[in-house]
Amino acid sequence: MFVRNRSRPFGRVLVHMFNISALCVMLSGTAPAQSWNKKTTVTFNVPVEIPGAGAQVLPPGSYVFKLVDSLSNRNIVQILSKDELHVYATILAIPNFRLKATDKTVMTFAERASGQPQAIRAWFYPGELWGQEFVYPKTKAVELAKVSNVPVAYIPDEVAVTIVEPPAKPAGPATTAIEPAIVTLREVPVLVVKPTGELVQIAEVFEAPPVQALEKAASLPKTASDLPLVALLGFLCLGVSVILPKLCAR
Repeated sequence: MFVRNRSRPFGRVLVHMFNISALCVMLSGTAPAQSWNKKTTVTFNVPVEIPGAGAQVLPPGSYVFKLVDSLSNRNIVQILSKDELHVYATILAIPNFRLKATDKTVMTFAERASGQPQAIRAWFYPGELWGQEFVYPKTKAVELAKVSNVPVAYIPDEVAVTIVEPPAKPAGPATTAIEPAIVTLREVPVLVVKPTGELVQIAEVFEAPPVQALEKAASLPKTASDLPLVALLGFLCLGVSVILPKLCAR
């Protein structure tokens, strides 16, 4: 009897250990999801033009920028309201390289004529050399290239119109409304217009990211997809914690 009485406290200790470890395992799977989509809240104190059919201008305020898992090797950026309940734009982007990484988010803008809102050009996530160069509809890209004297990537105007059309049915979560746009942006052809008006291939103007960077980007979304496995492991631990007291009490 003396041995049995001592085994029960020991069993309770093991039960608590399994409970705590199970909880830690289940919680640890939630953190990586924010790393691959580079979710960032940005505040503009002036109106800012973003890619879209016609002139799409964001008024001063705070917005969320994040990458969308498009199941392709294309970089697709989503711009949402601060509460993430409204999608302002779903934008195709190409890799943009900078010489020095910073510890803060950096947004660059193309030069515009006096009195016109700044046109967003690229978004760099803290600590990374490769950022997102935004792709504009062709008509706007030609204008920006001429005024800013830099090449601008573009997609056909008719495709841009399709992307900004409202969804056919009311959307629930913000992500459901952008699915048609994501499908379109996976395959849309992308070219570059030079300040002279010449149209060229992306490879002639923009440097492609190294293979290591592409492999890293391709593997990042998989981090979030491991969550079901992690949760299963957590439930297994909880199951052991239920059975263990009975074994220790014998």
